[in-house]
Amino acid sequence: MKKREIIKGKVWRFGDDIDTDQIYPGKYLPLTDKKEMARHAMEGTERGEEFLKGVKSGDIIVAGKNFGCGSSREHAAIAIKGAGISVVIAESFARIFHRNCINTALPVLELKEAKEIKDGDFLEVDIKTGKVKNVTQSKIYDAVPISKLEREILEAGGLLKYLKNG
Repeated sequence: MKKREIIKGKVWRFGDDIDTDQIYPGKYLPLTDKKEMARHAMEGTERGEEFLKGVKSGDIIVAGKNFGCGSSREHAAIAIKGAGISVVIAESFARIFHRNCINTALPVLELKEAKEIKDGDFLEVDIKTGKVKNVTQSKIYDAVPISKLEREILEAGGLLKYLKNG
């Protein structure tokens, strides 16, 4: 992720309490190839098949409360990122899922008004400031900005690369 990159993409909308088993079903845990893992991102949700057929690189997931609840598996973040998702925006995240996303260099932003964003809307997101511009609806939101350390980890390409370069 570049330092002042504005992420632009189409929204895939999901609801509340999407757990890691829905994001990345447990039966795929033995997979280690990231491309193969990406083929199962969001598969356990009611929109899983539609998502897997239509997701494009740069798209954005917007969800409700408690996104990423459930197990602490890192696979969920890896699969979403591998599917091409550029940022996940939700009303709230499960704490470990949030951390796993940052550690795998997948930006996440908490936005209390996330429910106002509709499926298919086009967003422009500034990770550094937390500004979320809904181009479709002509609205601008202020998400909770990520911390300086989280930005540094994202810019390094994930936690392992950050530690290696530190």
